[in-house]
Amino acid sequence: MKQSRRKFLRNTVAVAAGFAGLKKLAWAYGSEPPDQIFQHLVPDPAGLIDLPTDFSYRVISRVEETMTDGLLVPWKPDGMATFPGPGGRTLLLCNSEAEVSTSVEGPKGEQARRLSTLPSHLIYDSRLDENQCLGGVSTIIFNTQKQRVEKQFMSLAGTLRNCAGGPTPWNSWISCEETTVKAEDGYGRDHGYNFEVIASARSKLQEPVPLKAMGRFKHEAVAVDPNSGIVYQTEDTNDGLIYRFLPAYPGRLQEGGRLQALAVWSKPGLDTHNWLSGDESTPKVEIPVGTNLAVRWLDLKNVESPDNDLRLQGYYHGAARFARGEGMWYGHGSVFFACTNGGRRRQGQIWRYTPSRFEGTDNEMGTEVGKLMLYAEPNNKGLIENADTLTVAPWGDLIVCEDGWGINRMVGIRPNGTYYELARTSSQSELAGATFSPDGSTLFVNSQQDGVTLAITGSWPFV
Repeated sequence: MKQSRRKFLRNTVAVAAGFAGLKKLAWAYGSEPPDQIFQHLVPDPAGLIDLPTDFSYRVISRVEETMTDGLLVPWKPDGMATFPGPGGRTLLLCNSEAEVSTSVEGPKGEQARRLSTLPSHLIYDSRLDENQCLGGVSTIIFNTQKQRVEKQFMSLAGTLRNCAGGPTPWNSWISCEETTVKAEDGYGRDHGYNFEVIASARSKLQEPVPLKAMGRFKHEAVAVDPNSGIVYQTEDTNDGLIYRFLPAYPGRLQEGGRLQALAVWSKPGLDTHNWLSGDESTPKVEIPVGTNLAVRWLDLKNVESPDNDLRLQGYYHGAARFARGEGMWYGHGSVFFACTNGGRRRQGQIWRYTPSRFEGTDNEMGTEVGKLMLYAEPNNKGLIENADTLTVAPWGDLIVCEDGWGINRMVGIRPNGTYYELARTSSQSELAGATFSPDGSTLFVNSQQDGVTLAITGSWPFV
């Protein structure tokens, strides 16, 4: 990397300070938590979401409502992150997993008409027929003290299936397209890229620039190591890889870099699924929970992957395969990520990657390598069913959103390996994008099929 880590850290001190408040609230990771963090969940009279005793929520955004900029709140809200805003406010950046306009009538058609009035250079794919792209990112300016929205507007437009993503330590949100459709498939431009959106209170669309050096594949989420500026990425396919992007200049992703795939030193081409097949009682290769695996990283070529075969290239050279990589988050010096179809019963896995102190440098060899550990695999849908997006709570636990077939929940995982329910949908709606305000007072989450963004408050532990 061409920019020194010392300079990179110096340039991100101000932003890092915004996250320091969360660290002050956290109990020491690895210590024993109280026997009971949250009381039992209370049924919601409105039938939207059940929460612990003495907790409450507000609906702060609903699809199809008119935003401050005159556009409509996008469909299918998904991944989110928060950033410090002016006057102690919270900037909440929210993805839309919407695809295309399927009708010229109705709300989708109305949004398409409104977008068509904007300058075309601010719309990534400005095709105007039935394949008009309606994904993107919206920004909410939220007053945490008054618990109300002050402004909401579109920040990225013309993309497809912006599923998850991840925050950066330099105050931006990386939004990920979970698709690989191409212009030749009936679209205006190729898709399957990441886009960077600056967290800003200025109500305007940002020019969409695809981060092509980060690879073209079915992106799901990213996590940035604040110590190095390295970006880690998940891929939402059953034979997906875990990727690492080494930016040429940390914090300046548009200027390119190197894309690599994760491999296990002793087991080239390792299948991490832990799946059973046929009448098997145990997987052919089983990775027990708590196992540490030494990791190496493989350079990838032709990363724009016109044939959508980047994962196959990686696997050919020895990369490990994962069962639908989903949410990803940096915390406690590690990168946590979910594989929604992993495990014996295909109900989800949580992995933890701990970077080497020489991560991404020429000294990253021998014993000085990153370590991969299977952090959780309950194989019990009563504990977790199809883990999806996740975050690290101010008190240190992992908070995992489910994307199962029935009632979905937010589930906490304590450092001692125990589980608890934090929230539960009253409908069959996916919960997505759980993230805390910079001051730790408010938990935001999307109920996707209900089309709402919620702000949850209550007696958070140690806050």
